[in-house]
Amino acid sequence: MSQTGVVGRKPMIRTRRRGLLQSSFFRNYLAVAAGFVILLIILAAIFAPAIAPYDPNEQDLLMSLEPASKEHFFGTDQQGRDIFSRILYGARTTLLGALGVVGIATVIGVPLGLIAGYYGGRIDSLITRTFDVILAFPALLLAFIIVAVFGKGLENAVIALGIVYIPMIARLVRSVTLVEREQTYVEAARNLGFSNSRIMFRHILPNCISPIVVQATIDLAYAILDLAALSFLGLGVQPPTADWGAMLEEGREYLLISSNTAIFSGFAIMITVISFNLFGDGLQQHFDPKQRKV
Repeated sequence: MSQTGVVGRKPMIRTRRRGLLQSSFFRNYLAVAAGFVILLIILAAIFAPAIAPYDPNEQDLLMSLEPASKEHFFGTDQQGRDIFSRILYGARTTLLGALGVVGIATVIGVPLGLIAGYYGGRIDSLITRTFDVILAFPALLLAFIIVAVFGKGLENAVIALGIVYIPMIARLVRSVTLVEREQTYVEAARNLGFSNSRIMFRHILPNCISPIVVQATIDLAYAILDLAALSFLGLGVQPPTADWGAMLEEGREYLLISSNTAIFSGFAIMITVISFNLFGDGLQQHFDPKQRKV
């Protein structure tokens, strides 16, 4: 390749980078800050074994309810376990659980939304009426019923909330599909003899990606809250596994003696949920031209 060609590409690369950094998302400083916080939380969860100074389940009753110190940055809980280590390992449980909830809802909800929006008629009515029945119940109440039937534990809590979250993803995809199926490119694909499944998944689905990403990001925040609520009530993560919701419940009984467990676990939940909400709002403003800030 000639030197002129190499030199000519450099300004183009710089222009693309400059355009990316000057996009509406990167001008939203709250969303960028939230993304940075989310990245830190994810890294802390991934490298928890290397960062945590103690085993999260290691007990030392002689050191129970100790205040924050050099040895224990956040103090210890009622069983003498290091709170800082449990917060780090709890991030793993919390994030993986929330990802599981959103993953189940997305894998099932997206195809159902595509089918309902594309075919319409009786199929659409059957699917949407089923969603209406699910949405008629409060999300946590329905999750409580499912967990009560299948038993306590993180896996059952994730499945229960995943089922509850399906209508939110599916209704979003259905609404986008209703618009896209009337577009010219869909009619052209039909005239070319493409199958309905190919039209839905190869042509319409790519146009649903942006709203799905935004909805999934916001749903992660709600999933973290709902999983924490289930664990707080003893229906989610079971002892001695480190989890922010379970830690909040454990620290509740010792608020007047030592509030470190409840405060730090509650703060971790609050920061994570707010960050995902702000990040999702930033993505929505970026993908939706009507909401972009000039």
